[in-house]
Amino acid sequence: MAIETELYDVLGVSPTATGDEIKKAYRKKARDLHPDKNPSDPNAIRNFQELGAAYEILNDPNTREVYDTHGMQGLAGPGGLQGGPDVEDLFAQLFGGGPASFGFDFGGPGGPFGKRNKGEDSVIPYEVSLEDLYNGKTVKVNMEKQAECGACKGSGAKGSAKAKKCVSCDGNGWKHVYSQVSTVRIATSRAPCVDCHGTGEILREKDRCKKCKGEKVVEEKTRQEFRIEPGMPEGQRIVLTGAGDQEPGLPPGDVIFVLKTQRHTSFERSGSDLLATVSITLSEALLGFDRILIHHLDGRGVRVASPRGKVITSGMTIILRNEGMPTYKNPDARGNLYVVMQLEMPSEDWMSTVDHKELAALLPPKKADIEPLPEIVDHVVFEEGSLAEVRARSFPASSDFFDQAFPSQFGEGDENDWEDEDEADGGPPECQTQ
Repeated sequence: MAIETELYDVLGVSPTATGDEIKKAYRKKARDLHPDKNPSDPNAIRNFQELGAAYEILNDPNTREVYDTHGMQGLAGPGGLQGGPDVEDLFAQLFGGGPASFGFDFGGPGGPFGKRNKGEDSVIPYEVSLEDLYNGKTVKVNMEKQAECGACKGSGAKGSAKAKKCVSCDGNGWKHVYSQVSTVRIATSRAPCVDCHGTGEILREKDRCKKCKGEKVVEEKTRQEFRIEPGMPEGQRIVLTGAGDQEPGLPPGDVIFVLKTQRHTSFERSGSDLLATVSITLSEALLGFDRILIHHLDGRGVRVASPRGKVITSGMTIILRNEGMPTYKNPDARGNLYVVMQLEMPSEDWMSTVDHKELAALLPPKKADIEPLPEIVDHVVFEEGSLAEVRARSFPASSDFFDQAFPSQFGEGDENDWEDEDEADGGPPECQTQ
């Protein structure tokens, strides 16, 4: 037996009614109570919405069981007592307001329209260089914030003057806004009252504080300081507690800086690892090298010597252990630095200064024609092209066409994604050659 019958009374059915009887009663009452049929009734919209709210609860077997067993109090809070849907969210989703908007009392404090317990937080994106994330940095910034007016102690009034209740919103600070979402449903939401700016009170011009002009808060300049720790990741949130705007009667909110890494000209970051591309000459590729390959993020030069007799091919990747990014909160642990070797071929000017026959005698022999020889051989013109032109057109090749010729250097990203990103930004590639 239901301990409460209010929702059944709204629909005009017995607590023992079947699901079909509830649905039939709702449809009949929805036609009778529709605001279009009751234009002279100021409560028509509210009555219509109460009907829909009652139906949504009783039409669902789970919420109906909770209501029958525990009443409206049983539906309060996330998931109610039986782990069913959150009725606060259900009302907000279907009608744009909470149960209290329809006269249904959950018997508990709070709810979707409860007041905040502090001022609003300010979330600020902050661009930071890769050098700062590698080495760490202390940042000092000048900011402006809203603080409670000291002259009126946040009342907005002059002397002993008192604010009057806003007539427009009846002191609530908000008004109902209605919009029809279907033939049987009208959504309602709360909007701040424009006359009192959501405070529910109005001060006459002559009663307003001279310092804050009745706004209750004043602009205050502050200087804040925070620390970027070595190894902090992209999107790291740095919270300055109490450094945000303040509202009368409430402690100030927080300022939250969200780190956004600037594009670097030489390095790309992936977690604790770094990637760089280095150009080597043909002689270095064949005969080896022993030189500074990298100017690191802390200003150091990183010297590397290739193994004797090792031929370096273009696109080869070498790993420099513990030369990557420091690990956040554990800066002694570092990732690796991956260096992609890019072969820099001799220029045509250099080629014009050497004896080609002597050079040919030193280099490996040229490749011969493929065997067996084709019956027909066409001679075509040698012409330089651009891979970007091919990518810009529809190209009926297999999905791994570019992967075979141009393997991914770092991670498992799609070559198309890399190309599109560079083209969209109009800037240089992510990693520049050192």
